Amino acid sequence: MKLIITEKPSVGQAYARVLGATKRCDGYLEGGGYVVSWCVGHLVELAEPQAYDERYEKWNRSDLPILPEHWKYRVSAATKKQYATLKALMERTDVESIVNCCDAGREGELIFRLVYQQCGCKKPFERLWISSMEDAAIRDGFAKLRPGTEYDALYEAALCRERADWIVGINATRLFSCLYGQTLNVGRVMTPTLAMVVMREMAIRGFVPEPFYTVQILPADFHADGERMKEKDLAAAIAEECRNAGKATVRRAEQKERSEKPPALYDLTSLQRDVNRQLGFTAQQTLDYTQSLYEKKLVTYPRTDSRYLTEDMDGLLQELVPMVQQKCGISPDAPTTVNPQQVINGKKVSDHHAIIPTKTLEKADLDGLPGGEKSVLLMIARRLICAVSEPCRYLESAVELDCAGHTFKSKGKAVISPGWKTYAGKQDEKDDAVGDLPVLEESAELPIVSVELKEGKTSAPKHFTEDLLLSAMETAGADEIPKEAERRGIGTPATRASIIEKLVQKGFVERKGDKKIKILVPTSKGEALVTIVPEAIQSPSMTAEWEEKLLGMEHGDYESDTFMSEITGMIQDLVQNYRCVAGAETLFPQKGAVFGSCPACGADVLDRQKGYFCSNRDCRFALWKNNRFFEHIGKKLTSTIAQKLLSEGKVRLKGCKSAKSGRNFDALVVMTIGDGGQAQFSLEFEKKNAK
Repeated sequence: MKLIITEKPSVGQAYARVLGATKRCDGYLEGGGYVVSWCVGHLVELAEPQAYDERYEKWNRSDLPILPEHWKYRVSAATKKQYATLKALMERTDVESIVNCCDAGREGELIFRLVYQQCGCKKPFERLWISSMEDAAIRDGFAKLRPGTEYDALYEAALCRERADWIVGINATRLFSCLYGQTLNVGRVMTPTLAMVVMREMAIRGFVPEPFYTVQILPADFHADGERMKEKDLAAAIAEECRNAGKATVRRAEQKERSEKPPALYDLTSLQRDVNRQLGFTAQQTLDYTQSLYEKKLVTYPRTDSRYLTEDMDGLLQELVPMVQQKCGISPDAPTTVNPQQVINGKKVSDHHAIIPTKTLEKADLDGLPGGEKSVLLMIARRLICAVSEPCRYLESAVELDCAGHTFKSKGKAVISPGWKTYAGKQDEKDDAVGDLPVLEESAELPIVSVELKEGKTSAPKHFTEDLLLSAMETAGADEIPKEAERRGIGTPATRASIIEKLVQKGFVERKGDKKIKILVPTSKGEALVTIVPEAIQSPSMTAEWEEKLLGMEHGDYESDTFMSEITGMIQDLVQNYRCVAGAETLFPQKGAVFGSCPACGADVLDRQKGYFCSNRDCRFALWKNNRFFEHIGKKLTSTIAQKLLSEGKVRLKGCKSAKSGRNFDALVVMTIGDGGQAQFSLEFEKKNAK
């Protein structure tokens, strides 16, 4: 009996149907020699800092850095039932081996391995690695299962990524939050992405447009432009000279036939960019729609960074392309010629090939799909047809004229054969075609119909849209990383969407604009964070270098210990040497109403979401609303209790409950201040008079 473990219930149910596991049980399916069950996302996750030491429940700079020697994990509270189901299945005597069928990538490997280890399982396991949810692909994948140990390096990279993110996130977030008096979420990938958005905004604000001038001459059938000039008087003088000349001489006239190659197939990032630009969907929406299409067996695996197919897919293309073209109504009256050599290159396929439709599409009810899914599916289908089609052939003309001793140039473009553009549909990209130019002979003289002085201004950099930000994330650090590197940039195709969403959710970036396509603009909080965070954390190039090292780890070319040492060393240096930025009061004004006076230093105590905190950043006094001492005696730290403690240092409470005996009691809670400014609590009981 084999135990099949998938990442999601829907995927598990699809595998079970193909494998003949039709008997439904609580949390799994069984039959045909298989037991099929599933995780629900991350069943097992890294423990919080307080699992290592209770004092870490409170955020204190003096406790940093937090660097676990032996990592602890916990079962997610929301998924304990399913974890218990998996553990029981692993322990069944008739289960001889396990198959890891979680998503075929870094995170899928991590999800399975952590559950496997947390359960203490020692049984052998294999790996399913497929790029399509079609029945045939599933059967073929199970016929070609690989030993699980072949993916140890992938697991090691995933583990390092998770632990590095924990170390940076926990320590940097606590450090800056303690120093600047409010919660400031910092992440290994999130913060460099934020830095790019902030830097772009600063460039836009600091941009000063500069005027420029161009002289344009108009012979009968076209126009030609001179060079840009900063001086208006000079441009006006040249214009007048051209008017007086009244004619221009053809210095050079060329016509060349050129071709434009079809676009490559989609990987996830290029799909997200095009969908954002053309449809206005966010990167996360596009990923969600594509994931749903994958689970419906209509497209191949979405979380890929490849734009090519493998050599064994040549025959498939010959059948797939005409079916997709007809099914999706993509210029059905113009059948395309399939050129598989344009999209097949196994050397450029890593874990998964490019995103393409599947053969299941032929029998699918496209009108029954949700609107967003259908739109994304049609874009994937259209890209497949374009990618295997003929190049677009056009005639490019170039003319250089002399008028009054000044040079003027013009270009033209006339399509000979549209090729792949027949199937491209409407694109919102600006077409560089300016129409055809007349056939001209060198040395010919042309009468000038008119001369115009054109005025323009230099343009500021564009605000980031998700399209442009994804592109920037993908290419970040490219100058510092060798050209032969397989992957550059920050984040991975699978994670970039969630990074953008997290920046929005945490209040560092906001989407603005009334148009379909929103721009991404940093908030004042986001700008302030980038101002105070050192280069080591916010540098896109450094983060890109880390991503490259993780990829090297996947391939067994880079040591995990070396990577973790770098991360640990950076955090240790940050905690030990960081000093607050001057003028932080203006960057992070204190929020919250004044609640009382600090018993440690006398400064104002502010009422905030999680507690009552001293406004003096050098003081460590805090009354946490979620207070373990008061929870232990069956009470909550209410505002009334907090005010009593601040004003009198003690409060009398009735109806307290003993955690050991369960008995009720009355007592006096006394607050004292420790050497470090922390609040400490004790109980005092009234003595009964002896009779």
